[in-house]
Amino acid sequence: MAVFIATFLFSLTWQFNQFMMLIQALALFVLDCLDMLPTAKVTWLYIIQVSGLLLVCVLQFFNSMILGSLIISFNISVLIARTIQKNLKKGGFLSRLGKLILHVLLVLCLTLLINKFIKKILNLESDEHIFKFLKAKFGFGATRDFDANLYLCEEAFGLLPLNTFSRLSSTLLFYVYGFVLFLLTVAAVIVAFRNLSGSNQVQLKAKMEEYTVTLKPDVAYSLVHTVLFGCLALSTMRMKYLWTSHMCVFASFGLCSTEVWKLVLKCLHLYTSQRTQVIKYSVPIITLLYISFKFWPGIMDELSELREFYDPDTVELMNWIKSNTPNTAVFAGSMQLLAGVKLCTGRTLTNHPHYEDKNLRERTKQIYQIYAKRSPGDVYGILRSFGTDYVILEDSICYERRHSRGCRLRDLLDVANGHIMDGLGENEPDLKPSLYPRFCEEIKKNLPSYTMHFTRVFQNKTFHVYKLAKHK
Repeated sequence: MAVFIATFLFSLTWQFNQFMMLIQALALFVLDCLDMLPTAKVTWLYIIQVSGLLLVCVLQFFNSMILGSLIISFNISVLIARTIQKNLKKGGFLSRLGKLILHVLLVLCLTLLINKFIKKILNLESDEHIFKFLKAKFGFGATRDFDANLYLCEEAFGLLPLNTFSRLSSTLLFYVYGFVLFLLTVAAVIVAFRNLSGSNQVQLKAKMEEYTVTLKPDVAYSLVHTVLFGCLALSTMRMKYLWTSHMCVFASFGLCSTEVWKLVLKCLHLYTSQRTQVIKYSVPIITLLYISFKFWPGIMDELSELREFYDPDTVELMNWIKSNTPNTAVFAGSMQLLAGVKLCTGRTLTNHPHYEDKNLRERTKQIYQIYAKRSPGDVYGILRSFGTDYVILEDSICYERRHSRGCRLRDLLDVANGHIMDGLGENEPDLKPSLYPRFCEEIKKNLPSYTMHFTRVFQNKTFHVYKLAKHK
């Protein structure tokens, strides 16, 4: 019951819970296949995960994204595959290895089929942009999908930079983590081989006995979990926060574990109970003293440095909105800015940064046509269809230089609309010149075709706010 409650609360409070729970399910699957966890316990954990997610789905007004999640499809697939393969854990090493490979392939195929079936029946497309992003990221085909390219062009969704390891090493974290990871991985391989071989030879069993104490179920789970987190962080830099926090826990366990030091000393033929206890307490203390001596002055300097938020243009904009627009006014603009508008002024928004819904993604793409090459009539029609009263244009987006050509927001919109991008450089052959200039640039010239729909009501060095006319 405690596990169910924890799973339920975790799922209820984070929209990306399904991806983290998939990592957990994969770790359980690996350990179950290698006989490092009891099958009955793993089965209950699968059922708890699915039950918790289904309850959250009901409480979130039948959130369809949960029903179409990979975690539900995967857990159902594992349970079905286990029913089909009755003798999965019987036989010799080669026999079990062959069955295991077939089991993995069966689970993967069933997961994809069930997930496809659920999405087809319920007409779900909530997370399609994620799969398009992954397909393009790993070289399985380019995409012009606006949402997928938003991710591809952000540095945070690229590969983990190599200098991460040198920075982690400066705190000794990576060295300790690598040492513990290597030691437990070797132990895990040996224990897995013993479990799969099903050998009853006394000599082999006695030889392996020294490794089993370092690979209790909780340790084995943490080992697989940290490896999966590591793979996730290496492939996508934004996921580094999951891995680094787990590295700290994993490395701390290694430094403070009697079993780990016992195994090390036995391998070096230096094992005594007293020596193990001395090392177990002395190494963590020495490590903490070293880290404190090295980083304490820097920490104190950072804490003594007082800073405050300083963005006068944004503050001026928020104050103007609160003072000069009705409480019922509806604003359109970029996702990042509108989040601030909502928090600071309480005004109604046309779109917001919840990107796990196809309709909201499509709405955001339509709102972003204010930075594309579209006619004033088209843009006006789009904004009014969402009930917009005011639109906020940002020079930092309209004249963006942070990204290179092809990754600027205006370039992504041009490509998605089938238009040639601005500036020198290559374009795909089927892209054509737009019949209209860029809206966010042309509107500032106050031409009649624009002023009949839009009236500028606020302007500073960063933002331009236009009020939409209400034609009958």
